[in-house]
Amino acid sequence: MSTTVDTDPARVFIVDDHALFRRGVRAELEGPGVSGVSVVGEAGSVGEAVAGIGHYRPDVVLLDVHMPDGGGAAVLARTRTEYPDVVFLALSVSDAAEDVISVIRAGARGYVTKTISGRDLADAVVRVKAGDPVFSPRLAGFVLDAFADRPGAAPPVDPEVDQLTRRERDVLRLLARGYAYKEIAAELVISIKTVETHVSSVLRKTQSSNRHELSRWATDRRLV
Repeated sequence: MSTTVDTDPARVFIVDDHALFRRGVRAELEGPGVSGVSVVGEAGSVGEAVAGIGHYRPDVVLLDVHMPDGGGAAVLARTRTEYPDVVFLALSVSDAAEDVISVIRAGARGYVTKTISGRDLADAVVRVKAGDPVFSPRLAGFVLDAFADRPGAAPPVDPEVDQLTRRERDVLRLLARGYAYKEIAAELVISIKTVETHVSSVLRKTQSSNRHELSRWATDRRLV
């Protein structure tokens, strides 16, 4: 039985009350070296957002938390039930715990700050479309703390592991188990060069300096 892989770009709708910022995000996502996303529309108010989401039916909405007429929570309240397949990723200048928690409770799948690079934002969009929760590393802890006291509620993210892409985690698990680069490449059906690229990225994101430190990092977080 063959498996269908979704290779279509993530269709993105940008919601922010600052037109200059919307243009900047669009330019970053449509810039050279960025792939996997396509901006289909934008809105500067809650009303425009609700209408635009209904019209374009995007895969992912990049959602500002604070806007004069209600902000991200208001957009979620008016669209999430009617359009359950649309995924919302908060993109805000705020890194306050109350803002992160409130928009996640309203239904957003992730929260990143506006300091994020264009490539990392595109990666975050692709990941939330695929079903992964995505948070700027420091912000994930707020969510874990907020949901920790709810009986039976599983934490939505691991604040330190979440910074890694799914493929980076796959490579890291095998690396920590003692696989050589050639063996990892064969196991994951990717090239050795691609393995090296993923390992370099994981080293940078985890602030590790060698394979031994990476293995310990992975073991401490029960990835092995």
